[in-house]
Amino acid sequence: MIRPLIALAVAVVPASWVADAFRGDDPSRWRVEAEPGARVTARHGILDIDAADGVTLWYARELTGPVAIDYDVMAVQAGGPHDAVSDVNAFWMARDPEAPGGSVLARPRDGRFAGYDRLQTYYVGIGGNRNTTTRMRRYVGRDGDRPLLPQHDRSDRAAMLVPNRWMHIRLIANGTEVAVERDGRRLFTLHDAAPYRRGWFGLRTTRSHLRVRNVRITPLAR
Repeated sequence: MIRPLIALAVAVVPASWVADAFRGDDPSRWRVEAEPGARVTARHGILDIDAADGVTLWYARELTGPVAIDYDVMAVQAGGPHDAVSDVNAFWMARDPEAPGGSVLARPRDGRFAGYDRLQTYYVGIGGNRNTTTRMRRYVGRDGDRPLLPQHDRSDRAAMLVPNRWMHIRLIANGTEVAVERDGRRLFTLHDAAPYRRGWFGLRTTRSHLRVRNVRITPLAR
């Protein structure tokens, strides 16, 4: 079951940490965009995303950098219909250049991956393509154009997912340094001469079953 975002004023996250402990019975801080067959629930401190196809959950407030986004995530393998162990993905510092104020919330999408091509955003996909690829991209806002540098395209086992194991993800937007870390180790670093300095954060997956906890957003020293 998908619940819509409870009405919230969209504001830029200030220079102090914010967190979501998922203590309610729905993901009220999040906007859910999903293809049919998704079930998204939040209780007992855990956000559960059971996705038949594409699902994106946008955090409802715009972020400004420098900022770090931390969370724990597990790819579930427990015999469910979507327990494929795949696609621990995310967008961060995402903006829609065609929407008022650049808000990704202003023009809702249907969850299909191609619907996000026209964003300007950073993206990471850990264990994509049925746990065979791990990639970082810098979207430039053009249909069908998802630039991928060779050093940001990994297929080694160390970069893949392990089923039923919590891992800690950190997404960094620190001026010209953009990075992804997993369990304290750097997966990717991008030195961006024209960085995206503000935008939205979105959890993303497709045809998988994920659990997320302990989302924390913190400013970094300028």
